[in-house]
Amino acid sequence: GTPGPVHSGKHPIPARPRAGHVRPLQRGKRKIWRYTMKFLHLADLHLGKRVNGFDMLEDQRFILEQLLTLCDKHGVEAVVLAGDIYDTPVPPAAACTLLDWFLTQLSLRHVPVLAVSGNHDSAERLDFASGLLAEQGVYIAGRFHGMPKQVVLHDRYGPLEFTLLPFVRAATVRHYLPEAEISDYDSAVGAALAVCEPAAPRRVLVAHQMVVSGVCPPQLAGSETAPLTVGTVDSIDAARFAGFCYAALGHIHRAQRVGIDAVRYAGSPLCYHLDECGMQKSATLVRIGKRGVEKIEQLPLTPRRAMRHLTGPLAKLVAHPTDTEDYIWATLTDPTPLPDAMAQLRAAYPNAMRLDYQPKGTAALPADMTQAVRGKPFAELFQDFFTKMNGRSLTTEEVLAVKKLREEASKSE
Repeated sequence: GTPGPVHSGKHPIPARPRAGHVRPLQRGKRKIWRYTMKFLHLADLHLGKRVNGFDMLEDQRFILEQLLTLCDKHGVEAVVLAGDIYDTPVPPAAACTLLDWFLTQLSLRHVPVLAVSGNHDSAERLDFASGLLAEQGVYIAGRFHGMPKQVVLHDRYGPLEFTLLPFVRAATVRHYLPEAEISDYDSAVGAALAVCEPAAPRRVLVAHQMVVSGVCPPQLAGSETAPLTVGTVDSIDAARFAGFCYAALGHIHRAQRVGIDAVRYAGSPLCYHLDECGMQKSATLVRIGKRGVEKIEQLPLTPRRAMRHLTGPLAKLVAHPTDTEDYIWATLTDPTPLPDAMAQLRAAYPNAMRLDYQPKGTAALPADMTQAVRGKPFAELFQDFFTKMNGRSLTTEEVLAVKKLREEASKSE
């Protein structure tokens, strides 16, 4: 084939194949030649996120560059971003600049982008200039206006329809669809999807919600902070997506299938919580054939810095450090807390994030103490603390004394 033009960036635009091999993908007045429809399913970029006080922007730039390399290597024809593009509704300027760079690089490669808002995003801000961006092949659905946005791409087998459903709440769906029968969250999403007329026999859903398979919830990774819950009206049954050949989901940070292979969470591309230490992150490559999904492949991602959990005496951990730039969570097994332990740890591992203790012979401490103590009454918390510090439980007299002190403190507040 005749080589295509080369842009000013690092990667050349793929060469155009010989005429007659495939049909062109239409975008505006341009024709972009494709062999088969392969798209990269991504989610939960959380651009601008900080983890334990550490700015992750350089790590995110590193992983986005790796994703561009995967697009080039595997001949990706579209990229799906299934929500939580930013970490906060008002992201820092540097995070916006990073997203601008990533979308520009994909546009230069003539790779369409299909994105929806997540619960961390500001739907209104994501919708800014979405009409202009669509002219460049960047399709963003920030707000729900009564019907999911539908984008049709073409490959050698004809049209492939992407239905973009942003993060929605039941109240929002009721507002735009007052005639629909909506009794819970599941039926609200069903109503939102029911208004779509299937324009193509091959349909892909892009959504950011908590999805379950029957009574089986997805496996959480530790860094999800959405207000959605499993096993309540705030979850959606995967059966709602039966009309789609693939459901590209966001919100859960661990890559996994939900019931069947074609309903899938991509997971976050980076570890965003210490509970995710050692977890292999990936991007999901999906190939759509004539009758639907032909192949789903997890492409492993290598972070700029790994996130590791080290356990042992402080002297042993700092004696012969390896991969010193990694993010470290250290659990010390020394019998008593040591002075300047974090300073000593960071002398060996400058990016040490957290330090806790688990003396030999004691029960393992929870990874997240906040979750462990949330909801416990004061008396139980004090009892646990006293037992841990003194090796015995409170006597009846001591329990009464603590209760009296608590009551007096409450009166003085």
